[in-house]
Amino acid sequence: MAKDYYRTLGVDKNASEKDIKKAFRRLAKQYHPDANPNNPSAEAKFKEINEAYETLSNPEKRKLYDQFGADYANMGNAGAGGGYQYQTYTQNVQFDDSDFQEIFESLFGGFGRGTRRQSTGRTRTNTSGFQPIRGEDITEEVVISLREAYEGAMRYVTKGERKAKVSIPAGAKDGTKVRVKGEGLPGQMGGESGDLYLVVKVEPDKQFIREGDNLIVDVPCDMFTALLGGEIEVPTMSRPVRIKVPAGTSSGQKLRVVGKGMPKLNSKDEYGDLFARIMITVPKKLTDAQRRLVEQLRETMK
Repeated sequence: MAKDYYRTLGVDKNASEKDIKKAFRRLAKQYHPDANPNNPSAEAKFKEINEAYETLSNPEKRKLYDQFGADYANMGNAGAGGGYQYQTYTQNVQFDDSDFQEIFESLFGGFGRGTRRQSTGRTRTNTSGFQPIRGEDITEEVVISLREAYEGAMRYVTKGERKAKVSIPAGAKDGTKVRVKGEGLPGQMGGESGDLYLVVKVEPDKQFIREGDNLIVDVPCDMFTALLGGEIEVPTMSRPVRIKVPAGTSSGQKLRVVGKGMPKLNSKDEYGDLFARIMITVPKKLTDAQRRLVEQLRETMK
């Protein structure tokens, strides 16, 4: 019995390309092998649907089919320069993204971005002939402290009952991406899973201000040390250090402490600098004797 591709798809001979596509989508969902495991009749039906759609979705093939029927593929071999040469069946029917999305969401329930799907432990076999489809990547924000950015941090990613430990490197900044291979959405048709990307967000610190790989910290300095020079203690992310203050230092002036900033990302043993911003302090109360001395100093400065 001759094959009737229109009947296979449930459309009439005057059906538009849109109607043919719509009918194929509906039947592909119904008879897809992944929706009918271990069902040979469904698989056979799915192949018939593919064969019909491959022909009717192609204007040139459809024209030949309307003229010669399902044997149109042999017409190209009838003589020299026979023109068209088509296989009567292929499993590699081309679909656009919306075709795949609609069919797969119907089969597997859809996946929302950022959601996790626990593995059933069963591997699907690709019996339909589609190319494997890689799972989507997932992007999630991970918040860390400045201290964690300085030292490096650990986070745990949960997928079903399994936890994966993820290292966030020292020197990470806002926007740094950490790739976790295979922890994205699962693939389809035997495709590999996508990846998870953790995007770092560093919380502001109460003491240190970060500018790239450098740090700024406000350090109190008494007026006499600022005037005459001396040493002050400066906090760093590791341990306090003492630095020299030049005579005549102004309030707000920054003094560089080399190599005491943030570690440089992916650069071993390289650090930015720390800038100690001098905040000159003055005594709130003076004795009479102290006041007289300060007034004498003021007079000499005129």
